[in-house]
Parts: sequence; structure tokens; C-alpha cells
Amino acid sequence: MARPPIPNNVGIENLPARMVEHFEAWRESYLDWWKWTNLDLEEPIPLRWAVQRENGDLGFDSGNVKMLEYPWGIWLGPQKSYRHIPYGDHMGEPLWTERQDIPAAYLDDLRRLIVQQGDTEPASVEQQRYLGLTAPSDHDRAGLFQVNVEEGRHLWAMVYLLIRYFGKDGRDESDALLQRRSGDPDTGRILGAFNNPIRDWLAVFCFTTFTDRDGKYQLRAESESAFEPFACTTDFMLREEAFHMAFGQNGIERVVKRTIELMKTAPHGDVKQVGGIPLDILQKYINEWYSLSLDLFGGPDSNNAERLWGRGLKGRDDESKPGRYEDHKLSGGEYVYEAGTPFEKRGSLRRAMNELLRDEYIKDCAK
Repeated sequence: MARPPIPNNVGIENLPARMVEHFEAWRESYLDWWKWTNLDLEEPIPLRWAVQRENGDLGFDSGNVKMLEYPWGIWLGPQKSYRHIPYGDHMGEPLWTERQDIPAAYLDDLRRLIVQQGDTEPASVEQQRYLGLTAPSDHDRAGLFQVNVEEGRHLWAMVYLLIRYFGKDGRDESDALLQRRSGDPDTGRILGAFNNPIRDWLAVFCFTTFTDRDGKYQLRAESESAFEPFACTTDFMLREEAFHMAFGQNGIERVVKRTIELMKTAPHGDVKQVGGIPLDILQKYINEWYSLSLDLFGGPDSNNAERLWGRGLKGRDDESKPGRYEDHKLSGGEYVYEAGTPFEKRGSLRRAMNELLRDEYIKDCAK
């Protein structure tokens, strides 16, 4: 049976026939991978999905749909309101809209950045693949499945960039995104947190609270990329990421509330005796996933981060927001590591891009 066209607002149907064939072939591999995750449920599930309205705006529709019939697609946000690179060594030059605009020496860095972002999306689905069987409620189960299909759509966004702009290397990388497996000792995912097992719902809630929040800040930095198609993929992803974080945070809040209720009535306040989760156990889960998520930002003094920023591939948080930063060249400038402690040291601000983003994440988590 012929598949329906891939939903998109990037004109896939107008691309060269060979490239369209690559997208169609990848879709089949993706659906095979989805079956492997054990999420190919036969019954219709209440889900929402991205659509483009008649006026061109992106929005959501919803309904009951079987997982394998979910309308995954490729949706880029609107072009940037500014038309010139707002920071780094190419500040003031026109944004790059096609592959030929990108300096050849930057292509490998950009491809690796896209692959790393793309690799996190199927990884999280793999980590959570059996949790639907033990959901605390129908509400939680529906929320988890919504997170899963949206992570799948985020993968589609990165695969679009790889196939559309990176030729054979991009096609090979797209295939590899479906071949790696979370936690596999030989073919594991790229980043450590995405190989960490998620065996229960408290871990799911902590993952979506803390690790998806890391995703929020990575996407915000990537939304500043001088390569406009990459920057524009993040727009809708960030809207969906907000739901993932709210899903996790709501779950943790419910656990805390229930534990406090049980502490008032449980013998000697021992909630374990009445099926509750002790606060010290919750704290261990939070510590684990918060620490793993902090590590995702990378080394604090990083040559790689300096290079990505200088080349305009990944900015600071809100880099293009008027008034946020005074200096967008950073030919000088220092960052103070562990300020006010015996371990305080100073270093190049350009080399501290990972740490600057991590600082924003830490402030967000403390709210």
C-alpha cells in the first residue's frame, strides 16, 4: 500500500527525484525502527501533531491515531527576522541559506552538530520503550506517548537537514541514527545520558524535567546558527519541548505531594510501608538525572565550543535578542570559573560557551 506524502512545509515534493527517494526509503527504515521500539500499538491513541494552517502558521491538530499512522513530518519555522549573522567571526555577513553559502571548512562541524542533536531524539524513545506497560494512569500513558512521537518528529527535522544538504555523508548519517541503540555496549548512543537506563516512571519524570531541559538550551543555542535552515528547525521543536518539561515536572510534583500526604498517616512516617516513595529516594533520582544533564553541556573550557561559536554554528542563549549582550565578537573577555571559591580561575570567554549555557540551565532549574 502506497504511503501518503510526507507532511512538510519545505517542498520535499519539488526536490530532485533521487532525493525524494532517499526520504521515502528513510521513512520505511524509520517505521521499522518504530516497530522495534514496541510502540507500534494497534489501538488508536489520543495524540496531537503538527500542521500548517492556511495562513502558513504552524499549529496542532489532534485525534485518535494508530502509532504507525502518525503523521510525522518536517516543519521549519519562519525565516529569521534578521538577515545577517549576529555574532562570531562572520558577524554582519548574510545568513547562510544553502550549502554553498557555508564555508567548506565548517561543513564537518555543522554535520556533527546536527547528528548529535538528532541522535538524542530516538535515544530517548528507546530508553522509555517499555514504560507504557506500567503507566500510573491513562493520563500518564497518553503523555508519555505524546513525548515519544514528538521526539520522533524532532529526529525527522535533523534527518531532513542531513539528506537535503549533506549528500552521501548526510544519507549515511541518517541511516546510522536508526542503527545505534541506547545502552548497547557496541552501538550505543553518542551522549552518555542517552545510554542511561530508564526503568521506572520516577526516572521518566526526572528525565523529562532535567534532560529535556538541557535539550531546550541546546536548541536555543542552535536556533542562533548562521545556517538558517538549521536555526529554523528548532522553532517548533522548542514548542514541543515545553510540553515534555511540563510533563516531567507535573509528575515530580505529584510524587512529592503524595509522599507528604502519606507521611502524615504512615506508621512512624515511613511511606514505604504504605506504597509511597520516600523523599530521599526521590532526591537520589533528581541528583542522578540533574548530574547527567549537566554533563551534556560539555567541557567547561572547550576548544570545540569556541570554534562552533566563532564560526557562527551555535550561539549563546538569546544571542540575537536586542540588548541581551553588548559584545558579539568577543575578541577579548574573560569568564570566571568557580567564582568566589578556592578553585577560582579565569579563562577566555569564547572557550567558556558550554559553561555559559550551563549557567542558564542551572538558573532555570533553580526557579
